[in-house]
Amino acid sequence: MIKNNKLLSLIDKKKTTIGIFGLGYIGLPRAIQFLNAGFKVIGFDKDNDKIKKLKKGTSYLSNVNLKSIKNIYKKNFFCTTEHKYVAKIDVIILCLPTPLTKQYKPDLSYIKNTLKNIFPYLKENQALCLESTTYPGTTEEVIYPVLKKKFNIGKNFHLIYSPERDDPGNNIKNFYVPRLVSGKTKKCLIIGKAVYSKIFQTLIATSDTQTAEITKLFENVFRSINIGLVNEMKKICHKMNMNIHEIIEAASSKPYGFFKFLPGPGLGGHCIPIDPFYLSWKAKQYNLDAEFISLAGKINRSMPAWVISRISDFFRKKGKTLKKKKILILGVAYKKNINDTRESPAFEIIKILKQKYKALVEYHDPFVPVIENLRNHDLSMSSIKITPKKIKEFDIVILVTDHDSLNYKSFEKYSNLLVDTRGIIKKNYSNVISL
Repeated sequence: MIKNNKLLSLIDKKKTTIGIFGLGYIGLPRAIQFLNAGFKVIGFDKDNDKIKKLKKGTSYLSNVNLKSIKNIYKKNFFCTTEHKYVAKIDVIILCLPTPLTKQYKPDLSYIKNTLKNIFPYLKENQALCLESTTYPGTTEEVIYPVLKKKFNIGKNFHLIYSPERDDPGNNIKNFYVPRLVSGKTKKCLIIGKAVYSKIFQTLIATSDTQTAEITKLFENVFRSINIGLVNEMKKICHKMNMNIHEIIEAASSKPYGFFKFLPGPGLGGHCIPIDPFYLSWKAKQYNLDAEFISLAGKINRSMPAWVISRISDFFRKKGKTLKKKKILILGVAYKKNINDTRESPAFEIIKILKQKYKALVEYHDPFVPVIENLRNHDLSMSSIKITPKKIKEFDIVILVTDHDSLNYKSFEKYSNLLVDTRGIIKKNYSNVISL
C-alpha cells in the first residue's frame, strides 16, 4: 500500500472523478461501468454529434441501450468536447483509436494529439491510464516522456496501462472478464489496481507496461492466425468439394487441443485486422519477420475477393457473367448483433462488385441504417426494407453478417440465389450455395 496517498484514499471511497476520452465502443460502456460503481464521470469526445445524442438520451451504439443512456444522467455524468475539464478529474482513461496507416504502420495520432491537448490542464495527484491496444513500448516511449516534463511519475502523478478486453455483442459482462493492469512504477500499479478493482472482479497484474501491451497483442494475434488457418482450410475444402462447417463441428468434439474458430468472408473490427500488424511492425525493429502474422493477414485480407471469385465461377460454369447483376448484401456490420462497421469485409465486397463487375449493389442491415463515408472507404448507402417481393428483385443475395434477427427462412424461400458465407443455412437448397 501507499501510505497517506490522497488519490488512493479518494478512489477507495469512490470520491474520485473519472475522465473517459473517446466515447465509442469501449469508452462509453466503460463510463457506464464507473457510473454504476458509484463514481462521478466526465466523458470527452471530439465528435460533437455524439455529445448531442448523449445529452438527448439517445444511444448511437447497439451494445448500449437507451435505458443505460437515460440512467447515466440520473447519476453523476457530464460529457463535453472541451479539454479544460481535465483539471476537474482525478483519473484520466484514454479509450482512443489506434489505426494503421496505408503502409500498415501504427498510427498513434489520436493518442499524441489528445496528450498535447490535455497537457496544459494536467495537475499533480492525477492518474492517466491508456486502454487502447498498441505496440509494446508505447506507454514507456510515447506517453511517459510527455508526462515527465511536468511530473515525477510514481510520486505526484501516476501512469497506468490496462488494455480493454471488451467484446461488443457478447453477452459476457465486462465485470467477469479478468483485467490486465500494469504501471510505470509499483505505486502506479497500486493506483491502477485500486481503480479497476471497482469495476472488474479479477485483476491480472503484469511486471511492466510493455508486458501488458504485448499480452493484449498476443491475444489478438492468436485469433488472427487461427482465423487465417480456418479461412485457408475453407479454400482447401472448397476445392475438394467438402463442407468446412461439418469438418469444424466434428473436430470441435475433441475435448482437448482444439479451439473452434469459424471461417467467414474476411476479418473486421478494430482489433483483429489491425493489432497483429502492431506487433509485426515492432518485431522488424529487432530484425525479426513475423511470418505467421504476415501470412494470416494475407489470407484474411484475400477472403472478400475469394468470395466474389467463387460467385463469378458459379455463373461462368452456367455460361453467364456476374457483370451488372443486381445484388443484395445481407449485413454490413463486421460481426453479428452490433452496429460496428469498422474494417467490415462487406465494404471490400461491395467495392469489388461495383468497380470490377459494375453491379447494382444494395444492402440490408437492421443494425446499420446508413453507411457513412469513413477513413478507409467512400461508400454512402442506406439499408433497404426487405419484403418477399423485394428479395425476388435481386439476382444474388450475399449473406455477409449473420445477425440473429434476420429472417433466414424468407431469404431461403424467395432468393433467386443466396450465397451463404457464414455457414448459417444447414439444409441443401437448389438456390443456395455455401462458401
